[in-house]
Amino acid sequence: MRIETVAVHAGAEVDPGTGAVTPAIHPSTTFEREPDGSFPRGHIYSRSSAPNRAALEACLIALEGGVGAVAFSSASAATAAVFQSLAPGDHVVAPMDAYYGTGKLLREVYAGWGLATTFVDMTDLGAVEKAVRPTTKLVWAESPSNPLWKVSDLARIGALARAAGAHYVVDNTTATPILSSPFKLGADLIVHATTKYLGGHSTCSAASWWPASAARSSTGCARCRRRAGPCRRRSTAGSCSAVSARCRTGCGRSRSTR
Repeated sequence: MRIETVAVHAGAEVDPGTGAVTPAIHPSTTFEREPDGSFPRGHIYSRSSAPNRAALEACLIALEGGVGAVAFSSASAATAAVFQSLAPGDHVVAPMDAYYGTGKLLREVYAGWGLATTFVDMTDLGAVEKAVRPTTKLVWAESPSNPLWKVSDLARIGALARAAGAHYVVDNTTATPILSSPFKLGADLIVHATTKYLGGHSTCSAASWWPASAARSSTGCARCRRRAGPCRRRSTAGSCSAVSARCRTGCGRSRSTR
């Protein structure tokens, strides 16, 4: 099936009661329990999950692959949750040229938490390799980068991350699944700011992640969203980030800024 067809149909199931081909908007924040206290329809509270967000996540999984997706209220909320999966004393290798908010989070928020970051030109593989330390737990790449449109060798960066035993995250906002498949290049996690090319009209602000395998699932990212609440609003245009990767399970608190 062509990816254009997947983009149109994935996550958009026909309503069994009405035959409607466009998903209904579900503004409810809470969902009915059965007498035994269970939730057989899968939703408990909108911070944890909701029908519209689940449809978006299903579409994103189909587009990027991986084993799961977690939609956030913004790309910065998704990015923050990734960084919060790390611990004080851990080290991140990040691109000098990347979305402005990513660098601001690392420099102004997480540096104060004891998270160390080395910013490098990701097009210089020697610089990337030199930046890696024994404490490097995460390598973050963005290609093409924003705003300078630098193109990095994602496969070779991924090889460096694996050799270091670090998780490898790729911001695929600019390329989109149409032009790039970071999982095929070694990424553990993919992040999107859907307000850019995935949405395309500057009418949706959101973010999402996908894990590449069940071994490093999106469980921790979903836990971060469930506990801290940076989830995508149900019926209004906003920010959506997608995570599709093998993300770690220790995500903590997160706030939305992108």
